[in-house]
Amino acid sequence: MASNSSAARNEFFKELKPRCVAINNLAVRSPDKRAATKDLISVTNDLSAVLERQVAADASILDEKLADYVFFPLSNILRNQQHYPIRLTELTIRCLRILIENGWKAKIQNDLSQQLLILLTFIIGGVPGQERKDRIPEETELEAFRGLASLTKAVGSSPAGAAALVDANAIPTLGHAISIVLDGITDGRTPDIRLEALRTLNALLLAIRDQEALATFLPGIVSSLSKLLTPPAALQVQRKVLVCGINALKDVLTRVLGDIKVMGILKEQATEDGEKTMEGKVLTPSWLKATTAKTKVAISGVLKLRNTDSDDIRSSLERLCITLLDECHQSLADCAPILVESAIILADDGVEKSLFETGLTDLARIYPEIGDTIKNTVYNWVASLPRLVQSSDDKVKQQAIRNLMKGQHFIATLQIDSSILDDSLAASLRDSATALVLASKSGGMSELPSSAIELRMDAAARDEPGTFPPILLAQETERSIRMALLDLISRAGSISQQNKLADDLLSYVRESIGTTQVACYWLAFELIKSSLSQSSDLDDFLDLSSAAGAPDGGDSTFQELYTFSVAVLDLPPETEETDWRLQALALEVTTYAASRMKADFRPELIDVLYPIATFLGSGIPQLRDHAIISLNRIAVSCGYSNVTDLIIDNVDYMVNSVSLRLNTFDISPASTQVLRMMIRLTGPKLIPYLDDVIASIFAALDNYHGYPLFVESLFSVLTEVVQQGSRSGNLLLEAVKSSAKDHKKSPPPVVTAEDIHEILSGRVERREERQREKLEHEGIEPHPKRPWNTIEPVETQEETNEDIEESGTELEKPPPPKTPTFRILARITDLTQHYLTSPTPSLRKSLLELLATVYPALSPDEDAFLPLVNSTWPVLVERLYDSEPFVVISACKALVTLCQSAGDFLNTRVKTEWWDNLGKWCRKVRADATRSSRKAKIDGRGNRDSQRGLDLLVPVRSRHGLEVKETSREIEAVSNAGLGKFTQAAQVWEAVRELLIAIVSFVQIDDEVFDQILPLLADTMITKPEARAALETVDPDAVWLLMYERGMVEPMARPVLAGTVFVNIWDD
Repeated sequence: MASNSSAARNEFFKELKPRCVAINNLAVRSPDKRAATKDLISVTNDLSAVLERQVAADASILDEKLADYVFFPLSNILRNQQHYPIRLTELTIRCLRILIENGWKAKIQNDLSQQLLILLTFIIGGVPGQERKDRIPEETELEAFRGLASLTKAVGSSPAGAAALVDANAIPTLGHAISIVLDGITDGRTPDIRLEALRTLNALLLAIRDQEALATFLPGIVSSLSKLLTPPAALQVQRKVLVCGINALKDVLTRVLGDIKVMGILKEQATEDGEKTMEGKVLTPSWLKATTAKTKVAISGVLKLRNTDSDDIRSSLERLCITLLDECHQSLADCAPILVESAIILADDGVEKSLFETGLTDLARIYPEIGDTIKNTVYNWVASLPRLVQSSDDKVKQQAIRNLMKGQHFIATLQIDSSILDDSLAASLRDSATALVLASKSGGMSELPSSAIELRMDAAARDEPGTFPPILLAQETERSIRMALLDLISRAGSISQQNKLADDLLSYVRESIGTTQVACYWLAFELIKSSLSQSSDLDDFLDLSSAAGAPDGGDSTFQELYTFSVAVLDLPPETEETDWRLQALALEVTTYAASRMKADFRPELIDVLYPIATFLGSGIPQLRDHAIISLNRIAVSCGYSNVTDLIIDNVDYMVNSVSLRLNTFDISPASTQVLRMMIRLTGPKLIPYLDDVIASIFAALDNYHGYPLFVESLFSVLTEVVQQGSRSGNLLLEAVKSSAKDHKKSPPPVVTAEDIHEILSGRVERREERQREKLEHEGIEPHPKRPWNTIEPVETQEETNEDIEESGTELEKPPPPKTPTFRILARITDLTQHYLTSPTPSLRKSLLELLATVYPALSPDEDAFLPLVNSTWPVLVERLYDSEPFVVISACKALVTLCQSAGDFLNTRVKTEWWDNLGKWCRKVRADATRSSRKAKIDGRGNRDSQRGLDLLVPVRSRHGLEVKETSREIEAVSNAGLGKFTQAAQVWEAVRELLIAIVSFVQIDDEVFDQILPLLADTMITKPEARAALETVDPDAVWLLMYERGMVEPMARPVLAGTVFVNIWDD
């Protein structure tokens, strides 16, 4: 092994010798040093490469003897380095660093180390006291710091070298070296130079073993490091430089001010004559006092970096605080508050700590005074939170909340119990939340668009029934603040502490009003949710039901909160004093209660379902969306498939609530809105349960018939009942459904030869039958020879009478009872006749639309429907002559549906009304439509000439061939002039035409009435084929004749028959 090493060393020496000789010759014997510079740089670079290659292969080959051999020629370069380029100096320093690290190591001579120390410091910083003309390149400076670091490590690795470093004669050199290093740390031109200077400083701290020497250099070192690490200058420094600087500050403080290092000073400080006994020394109590004061200032500046986002810097600062609290616990006692505060802020709960790593919690258990400092720090944060959350900077708000959250974590972990702290926390949360809510922009938009929030009337999705959008701090810019505050609430101590805080806030809720009440209400709810969720998680692991005594505090507090929420929901919606945010939070509390109780919450629906439903009609979109989400989630929680089933199953409670309000005259728009909502949501299923409500509405109409708006709102409910009831499958009995009639008139059948043959054959058969009967009766006696009827026994007569009575009973058997839905719709229909004369046009119109909806639904049961027609006809037909055109149009539509439903039952009524008013009125409406259109034509005559070619032309055939004829002037006036069909007169006439077509189509009318209707619809037959079909169904000949007279019929060809000449009816 030794022979191999010797052989390798010999080979290495053979490589070094020619290069060292060449360097020596060029550096010493060359007359012109400038001329030999290029060759010298090349050879030195080659030497550096050889050294690096050998160190990478086997560093043990390079020993101190070879190092001395190589250093000799290099020393000649260093001796005359001012005559050579700086590049050569850089290469020489690189070779020298390799020799120090791998050749001399700890065996370097003291004199040589002192010379090299002076040389390197001069290269980096220049001659002390002289201004440097030009700075060396960054690469050279970096290489010099590397060499200085290697030299310091080599010297400090041996006791003799460390002692020589702090020798009285070497102190000036060491001081200058430290100054150069500190300048490189603070003013280094590149991050690499600063990092290498920091490594050099660490090496110097390790090499200097004399405590007094370290104490002498401590102020300068701490000052320079604080200059590097104190913001805002530190924010421009690279992250890894700051991390190394923090670690250097930690090392120098612990090495100089560690409790173990200054234990003697601390003991002497306790005696009165300590200063006298330590005269002439550096490490005295006065020095320690002055040093700790200055160190506190420096640490305060450095710890401002704790607000940075860099995890590396935060972790290094945390270790700095923990290390100083642990190792400098007594010496830096004055710094404990700021160190504890910073350690709490820098703590990262998401990072798992090693079991062998000391943390703030461990120190608090070791040193009770640290626990007191933590409590004081948290108390100060609690007191300052309301002030900090009013800052305009969101980062300041979030930081204050996060700090308090971390402080509460340490309070809970250390189980520090303080009633003062709990009371102040409740007040601080109240004031902070109130300040945030007051500063929040009003009318925050919902996180969910309203179009995405809807009631689930079909099968509810049980995986995600919907979540409530935030009510407080709802702006997107406030999202981070809201989440931070919720995190603080969720970590506000243990479960019992959270329950106590919630209880205190509930007392604030009962006593306060306005925004403060809303904020306290929200905080109490979030605290209770947090405590209950934590207790439920604990219950998953522990079953303490057998040991349960008194009810849990969280459940009792939540019960109080729920009771208050029900009271809030029960307040009248139109109460101005009630904040809508309070009602929205009450909806959230109620929904949360349902999610906890599941099916057991169903009895509570008696109290809360109707109030929740009232908010569906709220004018505040956020409150309305909350009500929708609440109903969806309550339906899922209580085990219902959808909201419809929820309302149907509890319809008796809701109907009773509405009826109670109607009966007690506690009538508000919310009552009618809720009722309409229930009917619309549940559909026809709810109608049979509304007997009492309909009766209450009728009573309210009787009492408040003089209030048009209120009457209109009540009839809006009845309209909804009619709309849903008319779609019900249980409206009519099956027998009644099957007996429904179609009243539309059909054209008479065409008589064929077979039909005539059947008629004649029937007559022949009847004549033959009469002849046979006549022959059979020829043998009848001239007068009766026996009684007409035999006398029957009394018993037989009684039986006969009973049979007659039974048969009579069967004939008078009452019809089957109507369905509840039918009875309700019939009552509503009968009621409308009393309000069709209301002074409010909109109510008249809605009632007419109601009748148009209900007539087709009730018409199959003619026994009940026709009496309703008889009672509503007079007031209904009277609406045709209303002063409001839109009411007239609605009346026409209602009469159209009545004609379709009642059919020939209206025969005499139509006839009577026609001769009284209807006929004249229809002609007047037509004339008004024509007149208004003609007036518009006159106004626009200037444009008519250019549009003359656009008139409607109808082709007709005459004996002269195909001719073109213009349409009726009246049709042209009504349809083309002015606004056309959009004028009121045209719209009314259009509705009247539909009415006339319905009368002809469904009602049997007299010929005289038909003869008057036909001219009115003559022009309509061109544009409406159904009008012509209806008229031809009644009298096709009259229709043809009218069309012939108006030139609207295509002429027929003259028939041709042998021996017969037909008259040409088309001659003029």
